[in-house]
This record gives sequence, structure tokens and C-alpha cells, in this order.
Amino acid sequence: MKQIERPYPDLLDMRRLPQYLSPQSYPEFEAAQPAVSPMHYLLVVYRQKWKILGFVATCVLATYLITARMTPIYEATAKVDVDRRVPIGVVGEEANQVATASDDADAFMATQMELIQSDAVVRPVAEKFHLLEAESQLIKLPPAQARKKAEAPVYLRNLIVTRPVNTYILHIGYRSPDPRLAADVANAVAQSYLEHTFDIRIRASSALSAFMERQLDELKAKMERSSLALAKFEQELNVINPEQKTDILSSRLIQLNTEYTNAQADRVRKEAAFKALQGGSLAAAEVSTQAEELNRLQDRVDQAKQHLAAIASVYGPKHQEYITAANNLAEVQRQFDEARRGVTQRVETEYHEAVGREQMLQQAVTQTKNEYDQLNARSFQYQQLKRDADADKALYSDLERRIREAGINAGFQNSAIRIADNARPPDSPIAPRKKLNLLLAFIISSVLAICAAILSDVLDHTVRDPEQAARALDASVLGTLPLVKEMRRLISSVSVSSAGAHETPGGPTGVMKREAERNGSGKRGYRYGYGSGAGYDGIASYEEAIRTLRHSILLPDLDRNVKSLLITSAAPGEGKSTAIIHLAIAHAEQGKRTLIIDADLRRPSIHKKLNLSGLVGLSNVLLGEISWKDTIVNSERWPELDILPSGTASRRASDLVGSMMIDILDEASKEYDLIVVDAPPLLGFAEAMQVATAVDGVVVMARAGQTSRRAVATVLATLDRLRVNTIGLVLNEVDKNSAHGYYYYNDYRRYHTAPVERNG
Repeated sequence: MKQIERPYPDLLDMRRLPQYLSPQSYPEFEAAQPAVSPMHYLLVVYRQKWKILGFVATCVLATYLITARMTPIYEATAKVDVDRRVPIGVVGEEANQVATASDDADAFMATQMELIQSDAVVRPVAEKFHLLEAESQLIKLPPAQARKKAEAPVYLRNLIVTRPVNTYILHIGYRSPDPRLAADVANAVAQSYLEHTFDIRIRASSALSAFMERQLDELKAKMERSSLALAKFEQELNVINPEQKTDILSSRLIQLNTEYTNAQADRVRKEAAFKALQGGSLAAAEVSTQAEELNRLQDRVDQAKQHLAAIASVYGPKHQEYITAANNLAEVQRQFDEARRGVTQRVETEYHEAVGREQMLQQAVTQTKNEYDQLNARSFQYQQLKRDADADKALYSDLERRIREAGINAGFQNSAIRIADNARPPDSPIAPRKKLNLLLAFIISSVLAICAAILSDVLDHTVRDPEQAARALDASVLGTLPLVKEMRRLISSVSVSSAGAHETPGGPTGVMKREAERNGSGKRGYRYGYGSGAGYDGIASYEEAIRTLRHSILLPDLDRNVKSLLITSAAPGEGKSTAIIHLAIAHAEQGKRTLIIDADLRRPSIHKKLNLSGLVGLSNVLLGEISWKDTIVNSERWPELDILPSGTASRRASDLVGSMMIDILDEASKEYDLIVVDAPPLLGFAEAMQVATAVDGVVVMARAGQTSRRAVATVLATLDRLRVNTIGLVLNEVDKNSAHGYYYYNDYRRYHTAPVERNG
């Protein structure tokens, strides 16, 4: 037989298949995550609206019933004013300053809140109002355990202590089903806290007073010892106040140093004059008090010498004028010498006096300095003893004063904490808050239900709708087939009768029937539809979707030239066999010769759906037992439709699908306009890959909401690697009531059920 040229590659040799296309190992591909718009989540919520409303209504109703059965709880509150500015101890004003100067007021108030809930405050109240565990229950316990439980700290869980912000007011509240009991317990706790705080401070004051009295005795003894040591030291120094004597010596030493410095300067000056006079220098006379007398006598000597020289130039030595002038010079010279000797003696005397004064002052300075140093050294010891004595005396006096004030301060303790407002029995309960509970139940249940609906949709990794499939898989979506709840009616509607087959008589209402219509030439025609009594139902929408799918696959303007078509899937149960049958019927009703080949030799289903025997078919052809033409089953209901059943399931025959399918398709394509092949799922079955390479086109079918995007992506990738003509993707069993199928089929429902307008 002559081989027909096809646009697809030659049949694959299974032995040469790469590992990723082997029947037991196929590639896994991650489908892209589609971008989801907010409108999608609104549709999800709309789809689940009845479940959400039911869940919310149930939660609200349950909350109402639980709230209605709850016992009303009343809360009474007493207010306590904590005044930290009142003296709180025997330490007096200083303690008050410490208390008020603390910046950590929150810590102080938190301490008071814990104190209110302490066992010492709460236990008397619990015993008074019998809030403790019944004694009869303690008697049933072992003695040790009963004693331990009785001595355990008391905690009132219904006691609430709060503090308004930036205040020193504490709110002591108690909750109870009895409003009177709530008020009484709150007031009792406030009073117990007041008394307990007062007792604590009184005990603290007493303990501190006793301690300070003991300290006072010790300080008194210490003060006496330090005073005695100071007095003894003063007696040893023979002075009453060493510090005053030190000051006197210091002033005297300063004065002596000044006088000694002046005497030293005077001695130096007079020593210089004395030594100058001893050397014959008249200039030394200038330092003497007779400086003017010596100068006058010196002038007279000089004048006498000049006069004598003048006389000598005129007269001789024996002349009376000369003798008189010579005698005058001698007298003046004698007076000058006597005056000079007198000055020299006085300068010498003054010098020796200056030396003596200097030595005397030097000795006085040395003696005073030694005395000052000795007194200063002893004064340090004296000051230490005096400081100790003064400090001991001051401590003793201060402590004695504070102890005297302790009794006075204790009288102010009762005003440090006072009850600002007593608790009163409340008129209305605080719990249960019915409106709030119902509102919270509504909000929380609504949020939980909506989140659960959205989460279930987010976790859904299946193929859901055409738009999502096109985005995630980058594939052309040919159409969708709706979910038909009357699946048995849909299957039974296509049963055929032929030679070798049997027909179930009396099909159910609404099945497809042949309706003979005579045209002008007398040619018989067939309509793919239902009787007028069927109206709209799921089967009708399925038929319309099949017609749309056929038109999408066989569009003439796309120039696909598809004469053989394989509809495959990723896994069994995708509904491809049912779709193949209805697609073939829809094509046959157009007057096109159509052949269905059931190449699923592992789990054949075409013969069951068409009510055929299925004993002889493709498996017999592949084994060479019969010609494929001899196994054709002709449909009386649809004369243009023929079926090639699978025959008896055979593993050996399934291995031969690839080797003979191309010949069968080549021969059948000469007699039929369209050949639709049903084969096993593509993933994991080698014969499906063989058939895919033999047909003109492949359509991948997936169940909406069931088939994972990953599986469909793997199928498409496998077909791409086989280099076959993948026409597109079909979504089967799309629920028109789901968020993904609602808008696809709701418009169709309105259109299909609208009344028909008739002309005339």
C-alpha cells in the first residue's frame, strides 16, 4: 500500500526513546503560577457563599445559645488613694524626700497592686466570706496534703486590681454572680489592704526604732571615748585651742621673717660703708649721717689749699700771709681728719649693731619656725580627734532627734493610704456581653470562613479555568465541557445498534434520538439533540459544548487539515472517551464520515459506552487475525459514524500499536473525513506516544479542579519533544456553579432557557 505523506515525523522506535520519554519515567515540569486578580477571590467567596453563610450562622447561633446559658457576672469596684508624700517611717523628712523624688512611680504602684493580691491581704477576706476551699474537701485529703493545701497562698481569680494611667488611684474590683457579694468583697479587700499597709509600716517603724536605740547607745559610748581622747590631748599640749595658737605663731613667723629680711639688708648696707671707709674711700661717708659735714670740711680743705697756692705764688714761705694761710689749711685739715675718724667710728658701730640685730632676728625666726612646725604636727592629730568627737556628737544628736520624732511620724501613717470610694452593688452585669459576643462571633467566623475558602483555592494546584490554564501552561485552550451530573443518561444516550452488537431497548427520557426529517430530495437527516420535553439540563449544555469544541478543532480558516485526531490526557478518568464519542457524533451529524478507533487496549471503554460486544476489534487487527475493515461497527442511528472497537485486551497487541497504527490511519483517512482515536493516558504508556506521532493532531484533555497543572505541563512538554501537532487543551467537567465555571455557563443557561420568539 502506498504510504501517504504526512506532516508529522516517522513512527518512533520504542527502543530508541530517551529516558525522559520512557513509559515508566517521564519528565516533571513546573507550571508557572498564574497571576490572580482580586476579582478571582471575590468569585471564590461567591461560590462558597452558602457554606460561608451557613458556617457564620452556625457560629452566631452557637454563640447566642452559649451566651444565653451563661450566668450573669457582676463587678463592683472600690477606689484606693495611695499618697506617697506622707512620711512613711521613723527616718522623717529625708525618707519622705526619697519617696517623692523617685521617678519610678509605675514600679511603686505595681508593687502596691501585687501587695493587694498577696496572701496577707486576701486571706482574711477569703476566710470572712468563705471563699476558700471547703473544709470538708480538705478533710478528705491526707493530713500532709491537706495541711499543705490549707497553708498555700490564697489567690482570688475574680479579684481585679487596675490603675488608671498617670494617677495614684488603685481600682480594686471583684466579680461575682451576686452583686452584693461583689461589693462586700471589694470593700473588704480595700480595708484589708489599708490595715495591712498600716501594720507593715508600724512594725517597720517599731523595728527601726529599736534598732536605732541600740545604735544610739553605741554612738553615745563612742562619743564619750572620742571626747575624752580630745580632752587628754589638749591637756598634753597645754593649750585649749591649738588651732588658735598655730594662727598666732604663723602671724609672728611672718613678722619675724619681714624684720629679719630688713635687718639683713641694713647689715649689708652698713657693712659696705664700713669696709669702704676702712679702705680710705670718702665715698663711703655718703652712707653716714655726717655726709654733709664731711663734704663741707672737704670743700674748706680744698679752698684752703687753693688759697695757700695763690699766696705761695706771690709771697714766700716766711711771709706772714703765707704762714697764716698755711696755719688755716692745717686747722681745716685737722677738723676734716677728726670728722672723718668720727664718721668711721660711727659706721663701724652701726655695722656691728646691724650684725647683732640680724643674728638676733635669725635666731628668733628659727626658734619660732621650730615651734610652729611642732605645733602644726600636733595640731593635725588634734584636728583628727576633734573631728571624730564632733562627728560622734552630731550623729548622736541627730539620731536622738529622729528617735524622738518617730512617735510623732507614726501618727501620720494612717493617712498614707485611704479609701477614696467604696464599692456599691452594680445594677447591670459586665458579662456576658451578648451584643459584643455576637458581633465577635460574626466577624471571627466570617473571617475564618472566607480565609478557609481562599486558602482552599490557593492550595488548589489543579487546572481550574481556561484563563488560568492559558496563563499557567502557555497553551491554547480550545474549549470547556461542563460537568454533567446525569452522566449515565449522557452515556446511554449514544448507544448504537449494529451487526454483532445489541441495543438496549427503551432508552430513558431525554436520550438522543433519531428524528427523521424529509427534505425536498427525500434524503434522510439526523439531529444531535433531545425531544422537546427535555428542556434545559446538563446534557444539553454538554452537547452545545461539544459542537463548540468541534468547531474550534476543525476551523477551516486555520488550515489545520486534521483528518486524524488523538484525544489524550495525563491520567485515567479524565473523560476523554465520552468526549471522543460525542465529538464523533457531532461531526457525523454534519454529514461527515467519521470513525472512532479505540486504541486503549489496556482499559478499553468505547465499546461499553456504545453498548457493543467488544469481542473483536483493534487487538485482533494488530495480531493479524482480521482486517480492520472487517471489525468496523456501523451505527444505524448515525449512518455516517463507524466504530473500530478495541477488541479483547492484550499486552502483546498493545506493543504492536505503534507498528501498524500508521498504516491503519493512512487507509482509513481515504474513506473517512475524520478519525478520532482513543488511547491510554500519555504519561507512562508508550503506545500513547506512538499514536501521538501517527495522527494529524493531538488534543489534551484535563478535568477542571482535578488534574494538576504539573501533570498537564508534563504532557504538553512531552508532546512538544515528540514534535507532534498539539492543537490545544480542553477542560472537562467544568462545574458551572464553581467560581471558575459560573460565568462560562450562566450566560449560556439564560440564553438556552429563554423563550423562543416566533415570527408572525
